[in-house]
Amino acid sequence: MANLKEIRNRISSVSSTMQITSAMKMVSAAKLKKAQDAITAMRPYADKLTELLQNLSTTLDADSGSKFAEQRDIKTVLIVAITSNRGLCGAFNSNIIKQATHLAKGYANQKVSVVAIGKKGNDALAKEYQVISNQSSVFDDLTFENVATIAEMLMAQFESGAFDKIELVYNKFKNAATQVVMTEPFLPIVSTTESINVNQDYIFEPSKAEIVETLIPKSLKTQLFKAIRDSFASEHGARMTAMHKATDNATELRDQLKLTYNKARQAAITNEILEIVGGAEALNN
Repeated sequence: MANLKEIRNRISSVSSTMQITSAMKMVSAAKLKKAQDAITAMRPYADKLTELLQNLSTTLDADSGSKFAEQRDIKTVLIVAITSNRGLCGAFNSNIIKQATHLAKGYANQKVSVVAIGKKGNDALAKEYQVISNQSSVFDDLTFENVATIAEMLMAQFESGAFDKIELVYNKFKNAATQVVMTEPFLPIVSTTESINVNQDYIFEPSKAEIVETLIPKSLKTQLFKAIRDSFASEHGARMTAMHKATDNATELRDQLKLTYNKARQAAITNEILEIVGGAEALNN
């Protein structure tokens, strides 16, 4: 059994750790509320805009020859992996890294490159794949304008023919304890099977080409912004849950150490009493 000083040091260490994890949990809980409200308010708009774009994409090829709906032979693939800049959030980052790696291995005959949004993803994926851009700084000021710059870069890469397919990998926010790993096609635009019937309900004013010219870039920027917002809310949810569990474990460990400490202290006191009694008996004899 460890001596009393060692146990006291461990109790002090666990208590300090528990204070840190508890503080991180409260910080993430406060940030989660704001991030959750933002993604909840944005998701219906983004989903509807994406739906409109997909519904239009069937006729875009024939009428407007949209460069972003062009289907090519896939020779080069770009994976946009959205992780976080900080750890201590459970399996949040590792799930994305595993999914991105699995997705890349599925393109065994194609050249795969990565755009990393988040330092954790950049550090892990750079060991195996070419990271053409690290956009981790976007989390320092998460605005639509900053995300739009990244989306424009991705659109330029596709338009120039540098990549034939671009996919997003991110965590979709479900609730504070649950995040769903998503793999979404970004470019080229994929039409839906219901597009032909839905398109008959649209009356275009001004021309379809003018509408599409504005709609496609805006929709792609919004899709990427929604994915990053989803990931940002998921990160704080995952960190809050992980820190809550860590605090509970630290509390349990501290209680066990206190019990061990009290037992050791009682045993030491008992031994001292026995020595005193034994000494007194020896004197009497």
